[in-house]
Formats: sequence, C-alpha cells, structure tokens
Amino acid sequence: MSTSTKTPTFDSRLDIPTEYKWDLTPIFETVQDWEESKKEIKKDLKDISQFKGKVMNSPKNLGDTLTFTTALQEKLRKLSCYASLSSDEDMRVSQYQGMKQEVSQIYSAFAAAASYIEPEILDADVTTIRQYIQEDERLRDFDFYLEDLIRQRRHKRSDEVEKVIAQASLMAGNASSIYSIFSNADFPYPEVTLSDGNTVTLNNANFALYRTSPVRDDRKKVFESFMTTLSGFERTFGTQLYGNLKKDVFYSRVRNYNNTLESSLDEDHIPEEVYHNLISNVQKNLSTFHRYLRLRKRMMGLDKLHYFDLYAPLVDNVDLKYSVDEAQEIVLKSLAPLGQDYVNVVEKSFEDRWIDMYPNKGKRSGAYSNGAIYDTHPYILMNYNGKYDDVSTLTHELGHTMHSYLSNKKQPFAKADYSIFVAEVASTLNEELLNDYLLDTITDPQVRLSILGNYLEGAKGTLFRQTQFAEYELLIHQITEKGESLTGEKLSELYLDLVRKYYGHQEEVCHVDENIRMEWAYIPHFYYDYYVYQYATSFTASQALAEKVLSGDPNALERYLTFLSSGGSEYPVRLLKKAGVDMTESRPFQLTIQKINRIMDEMEEILADG
Repeated sequence: MSTSTKTPTFDSRLDIPTEYKWDLTPIFETVQDWEESKKEIKKDLKDISQFKGKVMNSPKNLGDTLTFTTALQEKLRKLSCYASLSSDEDMRVSQYQGMKQEVSQIYSAFAAAASYIEPEILDADVTTIRQYIQEDERLRDFDFYLEDLIRQRRHKRSDEVEKVIAQASLMAGNASSIYSIFSNADFPYPEVTLSDGNTVTLNNANFALYRTSPVRDDRKKVFESFMTTLSGFERTFGTQLYGNLKKDVFYSRVRNYNNTLESSLDEDHIPEEVYHNLISNVQKNLSTFHRYLRLRKRMMGLDKLHYFDLYAPLVDNVDLKYSVDEAQEIVLKSLAPLGQDYVNVVEKSFEDRWIDMYPNKGKRSGAYSNGAIYDTHPYILMNYNGKYDDVSTLTHELGHTMHSYLSNKKQPFAKADYSIFVAEVASTLNEELLNDYLLDTITDPQVRLSILGNYLEGAKGTLFRQTQFAEYELLIHQITEKGESLTGEKLSELYLDLVRKYYGHQEEVCHVDENIRMEWAYIPHFYYDYYVYQYATSFTASQALAEKVLSGDPNALERYLTFLSSGGSEYPVRLLKKAGVDMTESRPFQLTIQKINRIMDEMEEILADG
C-alpha cells in the first residue's frame, strides 16, 4: 500500500507501455484476418437455409442444424468482440465503428436466416424433442436450450413473425449506440480549474476521479460543471432513452408478455417477485442506509452532507493509492482463499496481457470484462487511476473473467454463457475477499476506517444505489407501457424525486442538489434492459457465499468453483441454490444488512476511541 504513488497519465495510446495494453492477436492477428473471417461467415449464412423444412425430420437433422448454427455463432462472437474491443481503445476511430456496424448487420442477417429453426422445433410435440435428445449424442449439449425453448413456447412466434423480429434488430440498438458514441466521443466535456490551479477536462473517467477530491470546493465544482453540461442536452438524452424504452415495449408485446419486466426476467426464468421484493426490502431498510450517511457526515466533520460529498475520502489524510503492480500483488493475495489454481489463472491474465489498463484519449469510459470469445480467453477494459476504487474495480472485473474462463473451459459452447442474474456474484465476491484481506493485514485505525468505509461505499453503490436505479428503470418503463410520453425534463423530475427519497433529502440526512436531476443521463446501464437490479441481488448472494468460503469449509469452496464452472447449464436461481444460497428467501438480504450494521458498529467504536 502507498499513499503517495503517482499514477501515470496518457493522452496518446501510443505512449502507454505495451505490457499495460491488451493483446488482441489471439482473436485475429490483423484486421485483414478479420475481413477474411467476415467473408467466410457471410458465405456460411447462405447455407443456413439447407435445413429449412427438415429440422425435425430426424434426430440427425436436428443435431446437424444446431451444430452448424452454433458453430456460426461462435465465429460471429469472435468477429464482434474484435471489432468492439478495438473500437473501445479509441472510439474516435471510424474504421472500428464501421466494423461494429457491419457485425450488427451480419447478426441481423443471421437471425433472419435462422428464424425458421425454433418455430420448426416447437411444431413438434414435446415427447419427440426429448426422444431426439436421447438418440443423438450431439444434442446433449443442447438439452437445456431445448427444454427452455419448450418452457417459453407461448412467446415464440411463427416463422414469418420471427423473421420480422430478427430484421427489426437492425434498428433496436440505435438508441444505445447513439448514446454510447455521443457520451464517450462527441460530448463536449467541460473544463474546470481546481484549487491547485490545474485545469482538467471532465470526461467520464476524470469526472469519476475528481468527484473524489478531498477538497470540498473542487468536488462541488466538478459536480456542478459536469451536471450543468449534461443539462444542456437534456432533450437529446431524453429522446435517446425514450427510444430505448419504446424498443423494450415493442419486444415485450410482440413476444406476448404482459410487461417489459416479465419479458426481461423470463429469459432466465426469474419470478417478477424477485425484482419487486428487492425494491421493497431496500425501502424497508433505508434507515440502515441513512445511518451510513449520518456516519459519513460525522466523519467528514460537515454541518450538512451534500450529494457531492458522497465520493470523497471518508478519512482525512488517508488517500489510498496503488501502482498497478501493487494492485496486482494485493489482488493475488486476497484471492488466495479461492485456491492456487484460481490464483494462477489471474496471474496469467496479468502476464499475458488480457487487460487494457490505463485511460487514454477517446477510450471507452468505465470498466468491463468481455468473456464472449469461447476459444481464447476473456479481456478486461480498465481506466486505472491508482485509487483504492480502481483496485476494487480490477478484482471485480477479474471475478467476471474467472467466471467466463471456467465456464468456457468446463462447458460446451451452447452452455457456456451464464445468466446476467448470476453475472455479478463472482465479481462482488472478489471485492469481499479484497476487503477481508486488507482488514486482516492493516491495524492502523485510520486506515481501517478507510477500508471499512470502502466496504460501506460498495454497499451504497451496489445495494442501495443500484436498487434506486432499478426502481427508476421500472418506473419509466411502466410510464412508457401506458403510452405516455417521457421528455428529458420529465425523466429528470422523476429521477430527482427518487434520489431525494433514497438519500433522505426531506429528513435532512443528505441534501440532494437540484443539478443531480441530470445524473440519469450519465448512467449507461439504463440502456441494458433491467440489468442493474442484478448488481444488488448478486451483492447479497456474494455476501452469503463469501461467508461460507472464508469459513475454510472445503465443500463450500468446491460448490462455489462448481458454480463458476456451470455457465448456463441450469437456471440461475437453481445454480445459486446448489452453491449454497437460496435467492427466493430473504436471508441473503438480511445477512447483508446485518453485516453493514456490524461494519458501522466497528467504525463507531474506532471513532469513540480516537
């Protein structure tokens, strides 16, 4: 650990040392190789029609159909990932934007060409489908897919309608794509002059960095400048998001769902009650969240806590900073409870350039892990700034990476993709192990306060904030479903009201300034179709699983690693139950609330002794 490590900054990607940039050559050596693969895929697309009218004539025909189309999907994944990863290095490069658009068109053509397959399968009776699975060994890889297809039978449409739905996908991603390009590449990021005299451009990465400033006037200025600039495009952002909402409504209705929530959750067989119960449980426990906010106010020595204070360091003079090498060493040590094999793969990810570490001009903001390429390895995008949060983000994304790596290794391609519902379990469990490791190794009261505070920040951001996002997302979908309009101004009003409810604005727990009304325009996840609630459910699941793993029970570790290796071979709720956590019960949520309160108890004890 260091409190003075200086993190390098790079305007040009060319200045970043090679070892800190990902290596995409395992996917394709060159863009020309990508072009050759694209030509082959386009040629293969024409051969999909060979199975039309014959899919269910025999077990062999069904096996041939699914084997051929799945192999084509695997090739398409590589094509898509290479274009996407290359584009994210610098989103100003039009060549890669064009490649992404080409892939989108090929995906649409593939979906249209293969649209007859599922209707033909569903025209057969259930007994025949199950008999075929037993008679052709290749179909064992598709047994879960076929059983799930039977379950969703009433939501599958005729061949002709399926073709129209597939063709509509060409337009479906427009709102999200426009938002991504505008917010990452074309948005006129404001500049602010900080108290030290430095002038900085508040792109997304710098906004995330400088809102953590220990200087209150600076973070207030950062928030005001960034949110004010967003507000200048309220109508544009509103039109984009409303377009995305209407897309969700279209798909839910054409698939015969009662609403967009049911449509989104049904893919993984998640009951709507899981979503509604999360919101209800969080609302019932806002007093715990408000306890944290009051503790933050006390620790910061403020008369009045503002929303712009929520990202500042909790403890004075403990500005935890880590070089990339220090971060990697800490992460490796913290993951030791998951076994040496797990740690060895993480170490390999550092050595073999699976990670694009530093920010550069034009690079996509934020962080993610892309594990969609089945026959190579996952890739991680970071925008590392040297903060403790960046170390936490690194181990978070490594959790995703290990989940994808193990699933790809242990499952056939048809079962390797795991559900979004469980996607955040491995990542948040890694964060839990990081916090536990640091608390075991640090005795300094002020630093412990900082680490404990970071855990609470995680709870704030993952459980309470994401549930607030989930409630907002549900609300704006419901309004759209009623046929009502949603302007940028209306979206802002709804957002501000909800934030003020969660943060106790009326009770003077935390003052939410008027400019926070535009924060919704900063959140890309609102384009992901009911994604965010799963951060919160995964957080509670990971707390319960981490407790079992850290207990030293080898059976618990084995069950967890089996869970990571299971991919999409079963419905997510059932996979978690096998790992030891029942998400249909309230116990995981209650365990999480209890831990949050225990953390605050310890922090208050340290403050009392201080």
